[in-house]
Amino acid sequence: MTVGVAGLGIIGGSFAKSIKACTSHKVLGWNRTRSTLEYAIDVGAVDAELTEENVSQCDIIIAALPPAALVNWVKSFAPFFRRGTVFVDACGVKRAVTQDIEPISIEYGFIYVGGHPMAGKEVSGFSVSSDTLFRGASMILTTADGRESFTVSALKPFFYSLGFGRVTVTTPEEHDRMIAYTSQLCHVASNAFIKSPAAQKHTGFSAGSFRDLTRVAKLDENLWTELFFLNADNLADELELYIGHLNEYLTALRSGNEDSMRDLLREGREMKEESRK
Repeated sequence: MTVGVAGLGIIGGSFAKSIKACTSHKVLGWNRTRSTLEYAIDVGAVDAELTEENVSQCDIIIAALPPAALVNWVKSFAPFFRRGTVFVDACGVKRAVTQDIEPISIEYGFIYVGGHPMAGKEVSGFSVSSDTLFRGASMILTTADGRESFTVSALKPFFYSLGFGRVTVTTPEEHDRMIAYTSQLCHVASNAFIKSPAAQKHTGFSAGSFRDLTRVAKLDENLWTELFFLNADNLADELELYIGHLNEYLTALRSGNEDSMRDLLREGREMKEESRK
């Protein structure tokens, strides 16, 4: 099988490396920065460049690009796709991307499945990609009704072969609702937390909890602004709820109400324990 990978950053690079390490599939790669593509070929993560001339050879195409760049890439390459080719994106939002790509898939006869690998690091680029990045992670696939289509059933063994520990099938709408909480809100909270003046003096006073909470404050502000605003309704709802809960702790402290604080902490602990079930 031939797999095309468009975008050779940490996610696309990890897809290319995982495919080469875990399967016998051929990988064709595309990247905006040519030096990165050439390096990926040199190290064996990619067999050859993905072009308009050979994209029709691909059975599966995975695009790991920011939303706007992704849609532009699809518009450029879709006329050269083979009919029936399976196209999976790796964007962090699904409603907006699906709305743009589905009409193109109908026009050119390829099969579109929304995708989002739940893996990553606080750093970016091909140099930090890895053939083990997806080990044990969840791969989210989206369909219009959230049901497992024939194509999704055929894709699942492919993603499991790359090391994913779970494939979750849902709708674009549910994906965006959940990701607002499990990913986007975490980035906002971390980014806001690090803005305390105390953060510049933390050395010698911090340990694991500080590292965990600040890890994703280091982000690509251009990418995450794009993702936040394409999911602004869901993220704003989660942020409003979070601020409301923080204010409960603040009120307990300002009023000297130890019983209230104890109740809040117990409630949070119990909800954490329940979330593990």
